[in-house]
Amino acid sequence: MSDLDPAVAGRLKRNADGLVCAVAQQRGTGEVLMVAWMDDEALHRTLTTRRATYFSRSRGRLWEKGETSGHTQRVHEVRLDCDGDTVLLVVDQEGPACHTGTRTCFDGISLL
Repeated sequence: MSDLDPAVAGRLKRNADGLVCAVAQQRGTGEVLMVAWMDDEALHRTLTTRRATYFSRSRGRLWEKGETSGHTQRVHEVRLDCDGDTVLLVVDQEGPACHTGTRTCFDGISLL
């Protein structure tokens, strides 16, 4: 059971696993850092603590960004897209955002 505000919960369009896509964006620059997943409890914790908390599909549990790496995300703004199926977190990223050690998960191969 989550303590997420029912008005917020009612606007979310979750996937079949009860998750919503979350995009982390660097405050000030607009740089897209990473994409992850949130369940209602992860969103509630993020809104309450202002520390980015996500749901790990591979581990089947919540995780706070930086809990093992120290590369935290301080949340300054949370927005819901027009369809209710994506959350945008505007954050201050401490250290690399990507588990590979790069600043952003989108430093990879350009497709165009």
